[in-house]
Amino acid sequence: LGLSLEFKTADDPTLALSKYGAFLYENLIIFSPSVEEFGGSINVAAITEFIDSGRNVLVAGSSDIGEPLRDLAAECGLEMDEEKTAVIDHINYEKRDEGYHNLVVVKPKANLIDAPVIVGNNVNTPLLYRGLGLTVDNDNPLVMKILSGSLSSFSYFPDERVKENPLAMGQNTVLIAAMQARNNARAVFCGSLDFFSDEFLHSSVQVTYPKERTYETSSNERLAVSLAAWTFKKNGVLRYKNIRHHKIGETEDARFYTVGDELEFSVDIEELVNGKWVPLTREDVQLEFVRIDPFVRVTMNRSSNPITFKARFKVPDVYGVYQFKIDYLRLGYTHLYSSTQISVRPLEHTQYERFILSAYPYYASAFSMMFGVFIFSFVFLHYRPNDKDKKD
Repeated sequence: LGLSLEFKTADDPTLALSKYGAFLYENLIIFSPSVEEFGGSINVAAITEFIDSGRNVLVAGSSDIGEPLRDLAAECGLEMDEEKTAVIDHINYEKRDEGYHNLVVVKPKANLIDAPVIVGNNVNTPLLYRGLGLTVDNDNPLVMKILSGSLSSFSYFPDERVKENPLAMGQNTVLIAAMQARNNARAVFCGSLDFFSDEFLHSSVQVTYPKERTYETSSNERLAVSLAAWTFKKNGVLRYKNIRHHKIGETEDARFYTVGDELEFSVDIEELVNGKWVPLTREDVQLEFVRIDPFVRVTMNRSSNPITFKARFKVPDVYGVYQFKIDYLRLGYTHLYSSTQISVRPLEHTQYERFILSAYPYYASAFSMMFGVFIFSFVFLHYRPNDKDKKD
C-alpha cells in the first residue's frame, strides 16, 4: 500500500498519538485484542479523538477481548460480544475444526457486502474466521456490515450449552464491520485476529457443506488487502476541482443570472484508486439548484474529457439567492459536498416582451375605446343644431 509502519507493543510506555497538539500518525492499527490498558498516553478517549480528527483505525479482536477494545467499538456504534465467546456454526465449519465448530467457513457470495470499492472484485473463494461476533445498530447510517455470518451462525461460549439467547444469531452475527464518520474518518473492526494471520491468509479451505470440497487458498489475503486499502484511504476517496458555470454560448463565469437564462455547470471529479487519482467512473452524480429547497435537480453527464461532469438547465422564473449544490454520498465513498452561491435577478424593464399574443384582445379593446372616444369627441365638438329649429 506504500505506507511506512512503526511497530510498538500495546503496553509500551512511550506510546502516543499526538505531540504538542499535532498528531504523529495518519492511521492506527490495533492488533492486541487482549490488552487491558494501553501504555503511554493512549486510551479510548485518545483513540476517539484520533478518529474525530479525520484519521483512520483498523482493529482486530479475538475471543480474549479486553475491555478497552470493546469500549472503543461502542464509541463507534458497534458491540463486541463478551470475552471467551466465539462465532459458532454447526453447518459451515472447516473440516480441520477441533470439534467446537468455531473455525467458520464464510461464503463471500452470500455474506460479503456488495461494495467493490471496499472489498475488491476478486474475493471468490471461502473465507476462514475464528473469533468473536459483533452486532451493529441497523438504524445507524454511519455503520456498515462488511462480512456477516451465515443463517446458521451464532455467537456464544464454545464450551457451554446455550441456555439463553446469544448476542447475535444468523446474519445478524457480524464478523467485520466498518464505520465511516461524517468527517470521512474510517474505522474497521474485525472480531478475528486469526483472520489476518499467515495461517489463514495462505491456508487451503476444506468445506463440509453442502458437499465436501477443497479450495486451494482462502480469500482472506485478498479481502484483508482490500480492507486495509479502503480503511487507510487508498481507495474510495473523492475530490472535486475546477467548478465553472456560465450562460450557454459564453465561456466566462457569470456574476449573476437572469430568470429564464440557459446555463451550463461543469466540475472535475476524481476518485482515489490504489493510491492514484483517476476520473470518477460512476454516472449518478446529481446537481441541485437550491434556494431553501431545490428548484432544479439534474443528473450530470460526462463530457468528452472523462474527468469533467456537465449539466445544462434553465434558470427558474423565481429570483433570489441560489446555490449550485453537489451532495454525493454513496456506499464506500467519502462524502463529496460542494456549494457555490449565485444570484438570480428579475428581468430588467427593457427585457420584457413588448407585445404578448394572449393580450391581443385587450389591445383591441383599448384601441377600440380610444377610437370610440375620438369619434364621440369629434361629433360632440362639430355638431351644430339647426337655428330655424331653435326659433321654433
